[in-house]
Amino acid sequence: MHPALDILALAVIAGVVSGFASRLELNEPLALFVVGIGISFIPDVLDIEITPDLVLIGFLPPLLYAAAIRTSLVDFKANRRAIMLLSVGLVAFSTLVVGVASWWVISGATLASGIALGAVVAPTDAVAATTIARRVGMPRRIVSILEGESLVNDATALVALNTAVVAINGSVSAWHVGWDFVREAGGGLLVGLAAAYVLAFVRRRINDPVLDTTLSFAAPYVAFLPAQEIKGSGALAVVVTGLVLGHKAPVLQSAGSRIAENINWRTVQFLLESVVFLLIGLQIRPLADSVIDQRPAWTEVVWPCLIVLAITIGTRIAWMFAAVGTLRLLRRSAWNWRETAVVSWAGMRGVVSLAAVFLLPRDTPQRALLALVTFTVVAGTLLIHGVTLPWLVRRLRLPGPDAAEDALQAAGLVDTASRAGLAVLDEIATDDDPPEVLAELRGRSLKRSNRIWEQLGRSQAELEPPGAVYRRLRLQMLSAERGSILQARDSGAYDDEVLRGALQAIDLEESMLDRIDDAAARIDDALVPSEQRAGNCEHLRDAPRVVTPNTPEGCEECLRDGTRWVHLRLCLSCGHVGCCDSSTEKHAAAHFRETAHPVMRSIEPGEAWRWCYVDDLLG
Repeated sequence: MHPALDILALAVIAGVVSGFASRLELNEPLALFVVGIGISFIPDVLDIEITPDLVLIGFLPPLLYAAAIRTSLVDFKANRRAIMLLSVGLVAFSTLVVGVASWWVISGATLASGIALGAVVAPTDAVAATTIARRVGMPRRIVSILEGESLVNDATALVALNTAVVAINGSVSAWHVGWDFVREAGGGLLVGLAAAYVLAFVRRRINDPVLDTTLSFAAPYVAFLPAQEIKGSGALAVVVTGLVLGHKAPVLQSAGSRIAENINWRTVQFLLESVVFLLIGLQIRPLADSVIDQRPAWTEVVWPCLIVLAITIGTRIAWMFAAVGTLRLLRRSAWNWRETAVVSWAGMRGVVSLAAVFLLPRDTPQRALLALVTFTVVAGTLLIHGVTLPWLVRRLRLPGPDAAEDALQAAGLVDTASRAGLAVLDEIATDDDPPEVLAELRGRSLKRSNRIWEQLGRSQAELEPPGAVYRRLRLQMLSAERGSILQARDSGAYDDEVLRGALQAIDLEESMLDRIDDAAARIDDALVPSEQRAGNCEHLRDAPRVVTPNTPEGCEECLRDGTRWVHLRLCLSCGHVGCCDSSTEKHAAAHFRETAHPVMRSIEPGEAWRWCYVDDLLG
């Protein structure tokens, strides 16, 4: 096939397989890998040879950068001890154990080539593990640790591999190993910080989303290539740059640039990840053929592959439980045994192992067999862990993200932000500003806050909340407006630039409309915030959880006046029942202003959250 057709075929197959795997809730990397193996046995179809430069320069920098800019630097710092334990300690341990075992089981291999194989299979793949982790609802802390591990362990493994390659061609000392690690880690860190500083300096002066996205695409290589040139870790440089720029994005980029960068990098990440796992499968038959050409006994091929796979899996398990046990003996905080079991079983390998195995010199003893062993480890971990990890998470009943707590946190966060915006408006507004403009600004801010509270509970007689009504009606209006503009376009009476601008304005408003579900689709979990949400608020600490409502049938004033409410709030000082801020009369807030009773509670079905009016705090 023509190279252009190969590229097109890879993209199409990767997209189709990933789409079907996602619909069927299958492990997408595993599905792509299996399809790649099948295609590899079709003669003269996608016969693509992978080179180290293709993966290490073509795939690895953008993949690492795409993952890093979406990784929370705050979470990374909070979990840095666990991440270092896995990305440095576990990689070094796996390299040594798997290396010695490979030297023992692979006939003709040297200790140096065995250590090289250990370094190749040591790093885990972020995509394979976190895809499953999010799908089965694994705790976010574990997901953050797995992501952080896979970002940093690539650099550690490549340092170990470079040292092993030097040893294959000669000898290496302990001092040499230590210096290599310091040089690559330190060089990668410094170059990453320098690249982030330079890119941030340039980005502050760019307002055009197109130019900003262009800069973003260049960022991985601005960090990777200089680090490689000074013998530092290019992978670590890319990770550092991505973490810093991702953390600083809200103050460096315009809103349009952030939206464009997010969409573009999600697309790039999806395409590259899918193509890489497809390529891994495509290499199986050529590797098997190269081993068979040497005419070894089948026991000299099958057993080494299976033994190294088993030792690779067992090494991670042993390290995890030993490390956690040691921390407990030292009376340090550590995971519980259920979390330890899940992290130890989330050791799927992927793109870095694929790239690293091709860095072995061509005269490495048993190079073809080492490559086949590597692909066996990648395939085995994808298959074994990919199939069983969801079952293990469910079996251990690990608590996943709490949708109710998320909803409450989002409501509290948006409410606090809305109040901050209103406070600034009060400070900067002048007598010359039109009152109708100020009223519109205040109304829009309050509506945004009220809509997110509306999603938490069920309204009177399951009535559709005002925010949902607004969205439903506005979407129909926008559809009619778009149809009118399209009719005008077909008439040929307007310039194309004018038409495109009008359509873009409608598309932008439609994309910004809040997704407010109907009553039947709302959260059914008990809406109870975690204890730490109350912080140092004495009102929340002292207030009871519930009191007897004066009018359990509804809002006291609405029942008196014949008006309608959206949600009900209970005063925890006197039992008054009032309507929420999304209701027309806002009787709950009015009751606070009249009485100064600080804490109210929602008494909607399934809700148990409280709110302090004095401190604007959820608890």
